[in-house]
Amino acid sequence: MSGIVGMLVGSPVLCLPNADRTADDESPLCPVLDRGGYRSPMRSWDARAAVRTTPRRLIEGREDTLYFSPDLVPATAHPAVQKLPTILFRQLLVQHLYRYLDFTAKLESVVVNRAALGIATGAIEVGIPPEMRQDAYKIYCDEAYHTVMSVDLAHQVELVTGVPPRLPDCPSFLRRLGELQDAAPDRDRALMELVFVIVSETLISATLQEVPDHPDVAPAVRQVIADHAIDEGRHHAFFAVFLKALWGRLTSAERLRVGLWVPRLIDAFLRPDLHALAAELAGYGLTADDVHEVIENVYPARVIQADQARMSRQTLRYFTELGAFSSAECVHELHTYGLQRVTDT
Repeated sequence: MSGIVGMLVGSPVLCLPNADRTADDESPLCPVLDRGGYRSPMRSWDARAAVRTTPRRLIEGREDTLYFSPDLVPATAHPAVQKLPTILFRQLLVQHLYRYLDFTAKLESVVVNRAALGIATGAIEVGIPPEMRQDAYKIYCDEAYHTVMSVDLAHQVELVTGVPPRLPDCPSFLRRLGELQDAAPDRDRALMELVFVIVSETLISATLQEVPDHPDVAPAVRQVIADHAIDEGRHHAFFAVFLKALWGRLTSAERLRVGLWVPRLIDAFLRPDLHALAAELAGYGLTADDVHEVIENVYPARVIQADQARMSRQTLRYFTELGAFSSAECVHELHTYGLQRVTDT
């Protein structure tokens, strides 16, 4: 090892194995970049990125404030949950905010920034132009700030409400990713994590678009989510291009494995943590029968799959266009998760 990659030994940087590789496309740059050049989605970063332009978002702490939109917490539509005392109903929304902020902080700092730093430094050896590496540094900056925003907002909410967060040691998406990596050969684990980052960064902008501008939700909460969404739109565009560059580096066998992973990674990212929700509802005094009914009625498998299919549509289109699902085995895996290939036709 030499240069900056050698300096990163022992650090949490994602490196792809590079021994004895014969990529299907061995050109210095991704063919798409060769043909049309790279048009940076981060061109307006200095003028628009949250880390450069937004003030600290402060919680006002009015008594009637909601800290998350009930429209985004499906369990709140169930009669058993609606019968909870107001103070417990509001606590449920606060806990949902804590989970959202913890999810964001862990996703950005633990997973996405490992990949962003690897891309920026060249530890992830994919043929991309220098401007694209510089953009990866900007994404690294953005994601670190999203972590700061999330941790800061959670701390403010706890001080104002007096409601401590009840969070698992490990968010469900990280646990699921770890389980998938543990089941994979050592050679695949770094690539699987990188594909997960691409999947999550092209999914998250869709999930953020689901957040309504609910007037009763604390302005600081709405502002943080909006700030995050604007940045993630640029990240989405970057990783859509990066995927094409990465694809040109992969062997045929790796491409087949990636096609099999994508549905599982989408599920790992989007599937709700029903076990944690059940434990939380029980903590508010709901009976075991009520908890079971809420889970069964609000989160049936068909609803979860339909939501995953809707939110992952653009991500699936990117992989479909590259031919990731061309084998019958990959199509079967898509169908197992209620997904399908997506084309423009």
